[in-house]
Amino acid sequence: MVQRMPQKAGRKDEPTVLVVDDDEMVREALAGLFRSVGLQVLSFPTAADLWRAERPDAACCLVLDVRLPGVSGLDFQGELAKANINIPVIFITGHGDIPMTVRAMKAGAVDFLAKPFRDQDMLDAVTAALERDRKRRESEMAASDVKARFETLTPREREVMVHVTAGLMNKQVAGQLGVSEITVKIHRGQAMRKMGAKSLADLVRMAELLGVRQSS
Repeated sequence: MVQRMPQKAGRKDEPTVLVVDDDEMVREALAGLFRSVGLQVLSFPTAADLWRAERPDAACCLVLDVRLPGVSGLDFQGELAKANINIPVIFITGHGDIPMTVRAMKAGAVDFLAKPFRDQDMLDAVTAALERDRKRRESEMAASDVKARFETLTPREREVMVHVTAGLMNKQVAGQLGVSEITVKIHRGQAMRKMGAKSLADLVRMAELLGVRQSS
């Protein structure tokens, strides 16, 4: 499979459901259902078609048929994981069995619905999937913001941040870095200001998010 799945730089506030099913009638029925509740929909007959398409820059989920021409739904789920594309998946199938369901759920699927399914069951699954993706996007954006702030610190400010978030007192940090305690206080204050930390606890959480916090 071609190793690309570009992300579209479009509107960021329109939750979108991606549908992959080789049955045109199923695609149209699902598209109508999702649009009836105000959701954006993009439909594809094969996994390869979705892989080549641009993804909306918004919360998304994928309604994916298990049995598809070419790459199966379960295999495509694995391809997405390998490419670090974290779209919540809802599987639909007319031929589901327990081992297939277990494999899908272990790989992180939100739900596994057998055809024919109730519209409300599908809408409930999509609502849960979109909420999961919204939270993931918010978390990633927050982490990106913290990383950008960390990169504005000077090397010395970063050193001080790492030490103080490990639980060391200013005097101990000064001893380890070979500087005066007042210098440590200045760098600590600068680091907190640049990071937007209102307290040491805030700074500790940021260090943990960045993966730079050391054990004391």
